[in-house]
Amino acid sequence: MQDLTNLIDKGGYVMVPLFILSIISVALILERCWFWMLVGGKGSIARLEKLNGFLRRGDFDSAQAAVKNDRTPYGFVAKALILNGPSDAVAMEAVEAQRPKIDRFMVALSTIITAAPLLGILGTVLGIIQSFRLLGEQSVLTDPSDVAGGIAAALLTTALGLIVALVTLFPYMLFRGWSSRSIGRIESLIAAAQQGGKE
Repeated sequence: MQDLTNLIDKGGYVMVPLFILSIISVALILERCWFWMLVGGKGSIARLEKLNGFLRRGDFDSAQAAVKNDRTPYGFVAKALILNGPSDAVAMEAVEAQRPKIDRFMVALSTIITAAPLLGILGTVLGIIQSFRLLGEQSVLTDPSDVAGGIAAALLTTALGLIVALVTLFPYMLFRGWSSRSIGRIESLIAAAQQGGKE
């Protein structure tokens, strides 16, 4: 706690929102990791392939039994297709109903990636302004290390902002890839159901 207070003293009050953003980012990343572990695990993918086979053959009874306790987006879409028919309208409605689960917190993570470096730069600019004000107030600069130390401390906010953005960026890109892959798997479910419905 003492180290945290020292960092805030050195970097200024902009450090506070940066710390808050870092905590939010870690919490959202952990939540998304847990979600994708459940949705994209080996067991879930194996069940999805089995479900695809049932739907493609038109065996909707077996498909319904397979998704009875499935709480993933794939299960919800499959249930909608089985109960309401595999028409384009039903499929589109089912996909749009699951999209918020798949893309959850993506906007928040994207905002953190953009906002954290900007907050860091703001903190640095404020710190440099303060250092130059110190220069202007002294007719004779007795200790140049005061100004250099002020600028070095101000750069802490930029460093922290970049760290927060980078730590958030890589999981965000990973989640985007998983989201696209998940939508592709849902589309394959729809295609299988439509094929099975014609037979």
